[in-house]
Amino acid sequence: MAEAEARWYVAHTYSGYENKVKADLEKTIENRHLEELIQDVRVPVKTEIEIKPDGSRKTVEKKLFPGYVLVNMIMTNDTWYVVRNTRGVTGFVGPDGKPVPLSENEMSNLGIASTTEEVKVDFEEGDTVVVTVGVWKDTEGVVKSMNYAKLSATVMVNILGSEVPVENIPFLELRKVVQ
Repeated sequence: MAEAEARWYVAHTYSGYENKVKADLEKTIENRHLEELIQDVRVPVKTEIEIKPDGSRKTVEKKLFPGYVLVNMIMTNDTWYVVRNTRGVTGFVGPDGKPVPLSENEMSNLGIASTTEEVKVDFEEGDTVVVTVGVWKDTEGVVKSMNYAKLSATVMVNILGSEVPVENIPFLELRKVVQ
């Protein structure tokens, strides 16, 4: 059987619950280890500058689609159930609530790149890497898993003699250690 490809779907939410749905869904994905099936959750926003009556400027983010959340996922009964039963989700966009994926054209109009774009890195699972920036800078570890949808890796590092996973380290912050 050919491996299914993740597609973008639109979930309808209660207005004002978009960020809460995103956070709850991401927590459920992590807890149920569904990262391979539900790869990304987005609340599209645009940045605007508001000018106050006193002339001051304030930068604000406005939701492009109030009441909607975009979900990049491989549609299965389980993933449908997880999204559909997240608090605040009222259903999927599609005829009779049946999910219909966004087309490539619709995705590009939203500024979302195609999910078929390949990412090349010089390391893989099992390789030793060093973190190049941030709080883990100069820390070496072994790549446990790689998430190409989020362009990040989980790296096992040694802390006080114990192997501990550090999750979601961006690929750009990792460099392969040449033995």
